[in-house]
Amino acid sequence: MVIKRLDEIDEETAIDVAKYMLASMITAPKTKGVNDLTVSMVYGDDLNRLSDKMRSLSENGDKNYIRDAKGVDDALVVVLIGIKESRYAGLDCGACGFDCKGVVENRRKGKDFYGPICALKLVDMGIAIGSAVKIASMFNIDNRIMYRIGAAALQIGQIDGDIALGIPLTIMGKNPFFDRR
Repeated sequence: MVIKRLDEIDEETAIDVAKYMLASMITAPKTKGVNDLTVSMVYGDDLNRLSDKMRSLSENGDKNYIRDAKGVDDALVVVLIGIKESRYAGLDCGACGFDCKGVVENRRKGKDFYGPICALKLVDMGIAIGSAVKIASMFNIDNRIMYRIGAAALQIGQIDGDIALGIPLTIMGKNPFFDRR
């Protein structure tokens, strides 16, 4: 007879759901059918590396990195999504404040991310995130979309991109990613 502890089942389940979330993000609709998203997942000892980086970033004055690092500590897995190389849709819509040529010419590093980024590619990212958290919700997995996780993950190479967001996942009696202090 094989007996598994609850914590083993929780981690396996969260990792499986994270894989479905990655698939959901990649297959979500994209502008002109072009996928410029990068996705990854972090679990095990790499979660400690991520939360340590977040704590070190709090030394720059943003104490919310400490609060969000506690969320990573509570996570069984973190799903990451980003956009790579500020690619643009080629529609010259101006929604980002530039024509498509201007997106490339004005590219620079901001506090946490590179920009400008094509507004339509950001919409693609939002649709993909919505698809992913829908999957987590279907499996009753606690989650929250977080800015600071993505910023830290970029800096330590856990995802490649100009901008990234993180979605921590866990299985608890109450979602630890809300009502935070």
